[in-house]
Amino acid sequence: MNQKLKRIRQICFALILIATVAGFSSCEKYAYAPPAVDPNQTWHFQTDIQPIFNAKCVECHNGTKQFPDLRSGKSYDALTQGGYLTLPGETSKLYHQITTNSDHIPRTTDAEKLKVLYWINQGALNN
Repeated sequence: MNQKLKRIRQICFALILIATVAGFSSCEKYAYAPPAVDPNQTWHFQTDIQPIFNAKCVECHNGTKQFPDLRSGKSYDALTQGGYLTLPGETSKLYHQITTNSDHIPRTTDAEKLKVLYWINQGALNN
């Protein structure tokens, strides 16, 4: 009986050791930076900015209580009429909300925030 117990302990120890080694070996050795956002690229509202709103913002900003209404077809008018788009982009209400409001900061990535900023600085066109 004592031999069986000893053998079970050895097997458990081996399994724990294997799991530990597997866990550490699955970690990435290198961290990769997200792709850079080119400030000189022309940013388009319909193809670059609205998809961010659709993925990250419409859940709350859907025309009910939260302003502005960021649903497709309504977002550009809501942003322009609500005074969310001013130059320079760093001072705009939209950019300020996504970079300093604690409810909005984690929703968008750094790259998405830069796209919004560059789009505003390029004139915030409805293109």
